[in-house]
Amino acid sequence: MKIDLSKMVTESRNTASQHIDTLSTIDMLKVINDEDKKVALAVEQALPDIAQAVDVIAAAFQKGGRLIYSGAGTSGRLGILDASECPPTYGTKPEQVIGLIAGGHQAIFKAVENAEDNRELGAGDLKALNFNQHDVLVGIAASGRTPYVLGAMSYAKSVGATAACISCNPQSAMTELADISITPIVGPEVVTGSSRMKAGTAQKLVLNMLTTGAMIRIGKVYGNLMVDVEATNAKLVERQKKIVMEATECNREEAETALEACNGHCKTAIVMILAQLSAEEAKSLLVNNNGFIRKAIER
Repeated sequence: MKIDLSKMVTESRNTASQHIDTLSTIDMLKVINDEDKKVALAVEQALPDIAQAVDVIAAAFQKGGRLIYSGAGTSGRLGILDASECPPTYGTKPEQVIGLIAGGHQAIFKAVENAEDNRELGAGDLKALNFNQHDVLVGIAASGRTPYVLGAMSYAKSVGATAACISCNPQSAMTELADISITPIVGPEVVTGSSRMKAGTAQKLVLNMLTTGAMIRIGKVYGNLMVDVEATNAKLVERQKKIVMEATECNREEAETALEACNGHCKTAIVMILAQLSAEEAKSLLVNNNGFIRKAIER
């Protein structure tokens, strides 16, 4: 397989860091930091495409669909990281957001040789999940050409699903294939070709936006509070109490009483206090308003 790296922005040489090996440690880090500052600005340019993807993902969630990430190496690991943080943060089911990586579970910790070059593997991993037209695929690859991801994207489109992508090179094979192309152009890396750096940071910022934005759109955030947080450890138990107190301006005792009455369901506790309802009444009101606190209390 012939790959022309000369056409990839992420593989070009950065003039700002050409002599980085001769610098003092602090000056070396300043170069890295100055380059990192460019990442958020590059992501800003992609906001319209990110917004389009957020709305599509939220619509899929509301109809019972899933968000699936597909990537290799750093990109695959970032997708898995984002997916794994949704259940504890937003109380989602583990199968609602899933991260796939070329080479499977072992590739999370150690590179699996040639896995990313296998298009059939990308499609096969989606088939194993019964991926369908109700789901959304987001392919992630800094280069925009990873065969594993392209295989997954092609399969997603073949079943009528939306295929989006996150890459850092314009006019790539992925951008041409995608229904929604998110392409923050971060420029050459400090260490040539090390796309785990600026490109990886850009991908993480975009992934944060995709799931956070979609969760807000489906009612899992009230104000700026993560009201569907699951109390799976001591810190999160305290966070639930703090969230109820901040959302309702009640005292700690009232928050604890409400949470105990509704088996630690943050949203229900908030509606109980704001609307002065029982746990059952608050729960029913939330169900009738698709889990949106603001709609529930307005009714």
